[in-house]
Amino acid sequence: MRMLPETLCLCLALALSHAAPTIPSMANPGHEGHLYLSSTDSAEHHGAKPDRCGGIEFDAIAPDEKGITFFFKGGYVWKGFQGPPQLLNNSFKEVGDHHHLGHVDAGFRMHNQDDPTDHDHIFLFLNQKVFSYYNHTLEKGFPKEIQQVFPNIPGYLDAAVECPKGECVTDSVIFFKGEDVYHYDIKTKTVKHKVWSHLPKCTSAFRWLERHYCFHGNQFTKFHPVTGEVVGDYPKDARSYFMRCPGFGHGQRNATVKMNCTDVRLDAVTADDAGKAYAFRGELFMRLDSRRDGWHAFPIVNAWKEVQGNVDAVFFFNENLYFLKGDQVYIYKSGAHYTLIEGYPKPLKEELGIEGVVDAAFMCKGKHTLYVIQGQKMKFLDLTASPRVVEKEALLPIAKVDAAACGPDGVKVFSGSDFYSYDSPTTLAFSQIKVAPEKIPLQMLGSWTPGSVAGECPIERISSAFPIPPLRPPLILLLIILYKGLPGTLQATLAGSLL
Repeated sequence: MRMLPETLCLCLALALSHAAPTIPSMANPGHEGHLYLSSTDSAEHHGAKPDRCGGIEFDAIAPDEKGITFFFKGGYVWKGFQGPPQLLNNSFKEVGDHHHLGHVDAGFRMHNQDDPTDHDHIFLFLNQKVFSYYNHTLEKGFPKEIQQVFPNIPGYLDAAVECPKGECVTDSVIFFKGEDVYHYDIKTKTVKHKVWSHLPKCTSAFRWLERHYCFHGNQFTKFHPVTGEVVGDYPKDARSYFMRCPGFGHGQRNATVKMNCTDVRLDAVTADDAGKAYAFRGELFMRLDSRRDGWHAFPIVNAWKEVQGNVDAVFFFNENLYFLKGDQVYIYKSGAHYTLIEGYPKPLKEELGIEGVVDAAFMCKGKHTLYVIQGQKMKFLDLTASPRVVEKEALLPIAKVDAAACGPDGVKVFSGSDFYSYDSPTTLAFSQIKVAPEKIPLQMLGSWTPGSVAGECPIERISSAFPIPPLRPPLILLLIILYKGLPGTLQATLAGSLL
């Protein structure tokens, strides 16, 4: 198990930003599948703004380089999963003043790590033109003809979405025009044409947390990016999953799940070797490494349906993710999506040689010792041994442990509203010293709402040396902990980058 120090850098990069613009002079009012609001005929001029909670068919959906998702409709854009729309030409005025963009046909964020001049850029399409933005600034030389940038891709598109290698065969972009689908290979600039007549006509498409969605009307359908196969109960109402609307909730039949801002307890924290880092609390989990897609909380059942929620401990070992819940052990094979290994769950006694409920469990990267905490005892197990048995025990100086994690700077132990830092598992186990606790700031955890960005609680600055902008980071306490474990020079660098 590991806690990624890069997580700190990724989250600190999240800043509130503005949306990208469009051009009514190039509008195509007859373009099937899109209803446009031009700058001269928009709802704004009639004293009303479009309400996405009323049910809207979006023109495009695309996240920016900071992980903030933009929803485009006519001359408006919504920034994030909640809040009112903004006029497109109110942002990036240097573009709007020259081009007077009024809508977009399609848009996506490029995934092309081999070419930093393209990676994380937002590409917006209008008729036969394509616009490239980075940091919400139009790139030099744009707009260009679509054929100049994406050979053999037609104009007047309906939707577009990125598809990184591993989800598609190569780093690709998927373009939609009616039932026609074009898989564009970014490296070779070749195109494979397919017809997906089984899929609803996509007026926008969106890749989010390694899944691909086709939006049509106010609904969406999840599809396989290579085959277009639809698996599951679709379509679903976008208002219950991709925006916060009264009377709608993420899989909750018009209800949302919230946690009180004073509930600072964590059930488990872990990370796998692929860089996916997670925090668990109650029935929810949160990806800590998903800066490119924003920070969001989801029901545990969405990713690990057999576990459902309220886990006792989670750790990663040998490409498998272990969940300890009650007297049962669930083991999932890691990959693009986790799969429960056949024959599980199994009794805790049978799998690990331990009886009773576990309070916390963790492993350190590159090691094969599992540390299991029950009450005030920490037990050592060698996971390469067969059968697995407790090799030794130690009495901890902390009476009640909720969660624990091992990272490059040592072990962090969470207990109620406090956390404790130790140099190593050995120091924690045998020093018999209860170090001074550090208080988890109540304001920093925020409330967790499935399908929405967390952070309804007030955000405060930690100190003048570590200014945290009033964003919406859900587990900022973990970043504080990681930050305090970094060398002073790196702390100064990170703090300075926020100014």
